[in-house]
Amino acid sequence: MPFHERGDVRIHYETAGDGFPLLVIPGGGLNSDLGFMRKGPFDPLTEFSDEYRCVASDLRHANGGQSRGPLEPDRPWDAFADDQLALMDHLGCERFIVMGFCIGGPMTWNLLQRAGHRIAAAVIVQPSGSRPEQRDFFYQSNSTGWGPAFLARRPEETPERVDRFLTRMYRERDDFVFTVSRDFVRQCQTPVLILPDDIAAHPYAVAMESAQLAPNAQVSLYPWKDPVERIALALRHIRSFMRANRDQP
Repeated sequence: MPFHERGDVRIHYETAGDGFPLLVIPGGGLNSDLGFMRKGPFDPLTEFSDEYRCVASDLRHANGGQSRGPLEPDRPWDAFADDQLALMDHLGCERFIVMGFCIGGPMTWNLLQRAGHRIAAAVIVQPSGSRPEQRDFFYQSNSTGWGPAFLARRPEETPERVDRFLTRMYRERDDFVFTVSRDFVRQCQTPVLILPDDIAAHPYAVAMESAQLAPNAQVSLYPWKDPVERIALALRHIRSFMRANRDQP
């Protein structure tokens, strides 16, 4: 698997297939890496490489991944978007579809805000979001489940910078989808397909609110993972949605 280097950022990525570009953002929170694609309800590179040029990468701070880049406490979400857009530039993909899992939900909304003119459509799968009854869930879970291992790997960083990073990500905009406002979602014209989940990290209510606000949104059947036979129906919906939108101007 190759690397893309840009200054002091080195992104480990994988591609599969040919056709219209599909940027896949694996789940796994801040430990999102290529391995998480194989742990989800379906492997997008296996499912869609027959007709898409699939691109996926490790996040620069994933403890199990091979990417690396500086911690940017004052712009964490935008630093990740920089990496994703630079990778697509490197691969010559001016226009593409985004498929984001888990943390990829907020990241997809941020990409739509940053570079919506480049995104033909977005598929948001079991997205992260903020529950009113668990506002501090992501800050706390990453403070224990990601931060210590990150600091052990990166001794040049400090607990104070990690705390600032997590605070900016998950406490300063601790409502809705973390990265964009409800007003942005109301005005976003990009076609969006949302596959909800309903666990602490993937609140159903936030996924459905996004779908209700976005003017060109669709929602999969729910639940779509249980029984397992329903996953095939969800995949059929994803495939038809992407085909319908990939060639639109």
